[in-house]
Amino acid sequence: MPTLHIEHEITDLATWLGAFNRFTDARRDAGVTAHRVSQPVEDDTYIYVQLDFDDVEAAERFKGFLETVIWKTPEASPGLAGAPRARILRAVAT
Repeated sequence: MPTLHIEHEITDLATWLGAFNRFTDARRDAGVTAHRVSQPVEDDTYIYVQLDFDDVEAAERFKGFLETVIWKTPEASPGLAGAPRARILRAVAT
């Protein structure tokens, strides 16, 4: 099960979560099977998102959608501060 791991700075959690929640249908339609959103305990201006997919191709397509559509326009990504980092991970041990 591949995971799209995303991390970046945010302006504030409420604004960012509002934008994240607006894309619930897009995540579902793209094949996201589960997601986790976390923050470091010592930094409320940073966020980590992990989106699970059934296959790498679906994760790559959604990563491309984020990079070319969502993260390119401030209107689509309010609360985003700085440049996001996104990588597709595969589990090597559990």
